[in-house]
Amino acid sequence: MKPFSLILLASTVLAGCTTATTAPQPEAIAPPPPVEAPPPAPAPQIGTFGFDEQGMDRAANPGDDFARFVGGSWRDKTEIPADRSSFGMFHVLDDLSNERTRTIVEAAAGTPGSNIGDLYASFLDENAAEAKGVAPIRPMLDSIKALDSRRAVAAEFGKLMRIGVRAPLAARVGQDDKIPEQYIVSIYQSGLGLPDRDYYLKDDAKLAAIRTEYAAHLARLFGLAGEPNGAARAKAIVAFETGLAKVHWTRVESRDSDKTYNKWSRADFARRAPGFDWAAYLTAAGVDGQASYIVAQPSAVTGEAKLIGATPLPVLRDYLMVRTLDGYAPYLSKAFVDENFAFNGTTLSGTPQNRPRWKRGVALVTASLGEAVGEKYVAQYFPPESKAAADALVKNVIAAMDNRLANLAWMAPETKAKARAKLAAFTPKIGYPDKWRDYSALQVKRDDLVGNVQRAREFDYQYDLDKLGKPIDRGEWFMTPMTVNAYANPTMNEIVFPAAILQPPFFDAHADAAVNYGGIGAVIGHEISHHFDDQGRKYDIDGKLTDWWTADDVKRFDALTDKLVKQYDAYEPLPGLHVQGALTLGENIADLAGMTVAYDAYKLSLGGKDAPVIDGFTGDQRFYLGWGQVWRSKYREAQLRQQLLTDPHSPGEQRTSVVRNLDPWYAAFSPAPTSKLYLAPDDRVRIW
Repeated sequence: MKPFSLILLASTVLAGCTTATTAPQPEAIAPPPPVEAPPPAPAPQIGTFGFDEQGMDRAANPGDDFARFVGGSWRDKTEIPADRSSFGMFHVLDDLSNERTRTIVEAAAGTPGSNIGDLYASFLDENAAEAKGVAPIRPMLDSIKALDSRRAVAAEFGKLMRIGVRAPLAARVGQDDKIPEQYIVSIYQSGLGLPDRDYYLKDDAKLAAIRTEYAAHLARLFGLAGEPNGAARAKAIVAFETGLAKVHWTRVESRDSDKTYNKWSRADFARRAPGFDWAAYLTAAGVDGQASYIVAQPSAVTGEAKLIGATPLPVLRDYLMVRTLDGYAPYLSKAFVDENFAFNGTTLSGTPQNRPRWKRGVALVTASLGEAVGEKYVAQYFPPESKAAADALVKNVIAAMDNRLANLAWMAPETKAKARAKLAAFTPKIGYPDKWRDYSALQVKRDDLVGNVQRAREFDYQYDLDKLGKPIDRGEWFMTPMTVNAYANPTMNEIVFPAAILQPPFFDAHADAAVNYGGIGAVIGHEISHHFDDQGRKYDIDGKLTDWWTADDVKRFDALTDKLVKQYDAYEPLPGLHVQGALTLGENIADLAGMTVAYDAYKLSLGGKDAPVIDGFTGDQRFYLGWGQVWRSKYREAQLRQQLLTDPHSPGEQRTSVVRNLDPWYAAFSPAPTSKLYLAPDDRVRIW
């Protein structure tokens, strides 16, 4: 006890004993109260350190099958929900996000006059949809049936595109890759009812069966709409779409930023793509009169225009009719909903059961009023400390990437300086936009579901058209806060992480740092590195598509990425169907780089100290376990086939296996040279 306390106590006693004849004796001083132990630190949401050890298969050899070692027990015990075509950690968080969004929209639905609530209520009113049948889109179908010229058909293409109906040729507004401070209209190939050109053209028994079922699906749509001769009309439509598929570029060709940048003048369309009434189409689409356009796949646009010009008018009308029926079937009566799901959900993806109506309603509201819902979502479910923690992680990973760039042996010094400057100029966006979008001009009626969908789609389309001639909105987001995902935007030189992904198993403020860096840290590194992958590297500090690497840089980089293409080409998730190394190259580069820089950032976070051993796992082991945990996944066969044919992302098991290129993984798990994942040091791909 401090002396002044003793003095204070004595003075008090003296003041109360003025009549005493002897000096008062000091009172005994009571012992101090016991010091309370600090409350225990909050536990991680998953396991003892942020990782689900119960989901491991410890009997598996990590060197043979790291994905199984990390999540084999989880895979064995987990059933894919009946309303999903695949399932994994992203879906776990998506379910959570949907449940949270549901509370928001259901609360709004109780108050008529709210756009959120009225849109959701209009979708939930299944009885009204049933009573109306096909009537809500009958005016659209009648308009299509009345088309009496190729000019009218071309105009209908543009008109229907504005309300979300897929047709040959599509237009959108975006940044000009070579003048990124300006918006421009891009024209690109479109129009297929099946997921990809391979579904029409590839000689494969499974795909042939899908083609047969697709024709039957279109015939059934005709029948539901009260149209005769559905089978014959469907056959002609499939033949037309097969013609489109033949002129379409492959997905590998379409991801090349250089090849897809082709600037045409307005006059070029009639000259370079004859057979189609471009004036009618562009006018109806609201994009005529532009000084120039970007044409993404010139030969495909030319081929589509020629095919449209040679196709009989009745076939073009029928094509537009089934595209309209298919596009609006989810908002019609049960017969249409069921037919749409039976083909698009079950046949194409293997999903046995449609999502509950509330989930579909939440999806519609999110797609139509995303930031209006997002503003409420963030207020309830994304505290400021989560944003601050994510900001710190991003800074650490950017610092690790900068260090990697500074020490690259294969990149020329002048290129390294430009690369580091580009990295330093990054705009990280965390959680949610600084300014919320205004939806007050969108008219939503509680008793008009199809009208609501049409108006919401038109509203979004017009929102993009209104950008033309205006400065670039650098605050714009292209995902909602409720989205479990992230993205890199090269023309903005930005990386974006919505609120919903900043949760376990990706990130938990109370989890072990190694798991967080192996999870969200690697995701952050993944998105950062997209600005330096085989396409992102083509954009400079200002987001301009230009050659800023030396020819030797490109040559050395391509030699490394060619090795990665071959590595992924060797994976065969389904018999006879391999991962497409060229299609998935950008994502595979990003996974490799993301893990590389996240590991460095994790080491920096330790401040020179050794990581503790937890539950028998070293820090390095926990880092790689964190990566494997976020990619635990299961697929239905049809969905896996579709992903392998169309998706630029490798399946989860192959994404997990990127660790085989990382030297510290070998030190952490000691795979034998005979192990299936083992690569000799010279065969490991080291880009960054």
